[in-house]
Amino acid sequence: MTTNNLAPTGSLPPTEHNHPDAPLGAPARVVVKSWKAPIAFGVFAIGAILLFVAFGRDGDSTFPLSTDSDLIQLPAVVLPTRATGIVIAVLLVLLAAVSAWMVASARKIPLWFMAVFAVLFLVGFLTWASAGQSIPIPGLLIGTVSLSVPLIFGALGGVISERVGVVNVAIEGQLLAGAFVSAVVASVTGNPFVGLIGAVVAGGLVSFVLAAFSIKYLVDQVIVGVVLNVLVTGLTSFLYSQVLTNNATVLNSPPRFDRLPIPLLSEIPIIGPTLFRQTIVVYFMYVAVALVFWGLFKTKWGLRVRAVGEHPQAADTVGIKVNPTRFWNVMLAGAITGLGGAYFTLGSVGAFNKEMTAGAGYIALAAVIFGRWDPIRATLAALLFGFASNLQYVLGAIGSPVPSEFLLMLPYVVTIFAVAGLVGRVRGPAASGKPYVSS
Repeated sequence: MTTNNLAPTGSLPPTEHNHPDAPLGAPARVVVKSWKAPIAFGVFAIGAILLFVAFGRDGDSTFPLSTDSDLIQLPAVVLPTRATGIVIAVLLVLLAAVSAWMVASARKIPLWFMAVFAVLFLVGFLTWASAGQSIPIPGLLIGTVSLSVPLIFGALGGVISERVGVVNVAIEGQLLAGAFVSAVVASVTGNPFVGLIGAVVAGGLVSFVLAAFSIKYLVDQVIVGVVLNVLVTGLTSFLYSQVLTNNATVLNSPPRFDRLPIPLLSEIPIIGPTLFRQTIVVYFMYVAVALVFWGLFKTKWGLRVRAVGEHPQAADTVGIKVNPTRFWNVMLAGAITGLGGAYFTLGSVGAFNKEMTAGAGYIALAAVIFGRWDPIRATLAALLFGFASNLQYVLGAIGSPVPSEFLLMLPYVVTIFAVAGLVGRVRGPAASGKPYVSS
């Protein structure tokens, strides 16, 4: 008599993908284990051991938490450099081991776990880099917000544009056009608010060209975006050399916005100087982030935008005009991005320079992907990149042993690592980058 080792029809053998207690005939639950995060944690943990322990530095690291103008003065934090590095290296190794155990057990690594790991590594790195020196935390954070403003405006424009189905590679050109026009208009009129309006119009015009070619004439959206970036870069560089430099006092001396401290809020330790002692452009940014988030997910307009970006044919079926919706929202995205360009000339530098955006549009586009096409997450991603940019200046100012070449490439390394290493597999709007022809 032979024994049939086959499982009954419709049943599944208990495997890693089908729990033994699952009912017969239940579909297999495929568990996908991604070791990307544990590997990344392990690499950083090894790097921490080498940097903080093997090449540890002696002395004390000082972190002032208040400025001289603060109403409430907090004591500075002083950490022993070598001891702090050893403790943090041990903690990072433990966290990396825990992350490996979580993946092996088919558990999802929560976002807060990654945040804790990142904060610990950052504290250890800053402590190691500032041995015998002082890094003022309010100054570090204020610089982070300042450098992040154009990135956040650009990321908001990228989110709106891609949510409606158009890939906005032209963020760099929109930022540069906004910076150029705002400088000229504000210089001629002597009014920075008029310069802001000019930046909005300039960003909208660049996005108008993007929308016209990609939506009306069905040209590849990425190609149009790249061409626009090159066109605006060349045009503004030419006008700067031939026009602005010869009439700098008339055409390239825009008035800058003054800082406007908000009463009470500006006196909150650390947070107050960082967020509430800013120019009006930064306050516009706070409002823009809240409005875009609320509009995309809480209003009829946002529902239509997301419907057009996800399934334009279904949206067309229920009466939504797909291409006009795309066209006007791409222009809205460009107008918002133009405000970010105005911050360069009216809130930060104070004059237009050649290629002064320095690739900020591409970093903003990376923030859109890193933020999973969500305004809040994209804002946080932009702040991360702004922090990396400001860190190079702070470490350079205190004479850190970190090579200057590494400091220069730090923002871009963070960008590449964040998009390739942390985001993993993400799905953007299904119809993004695909032109729609009504049938």
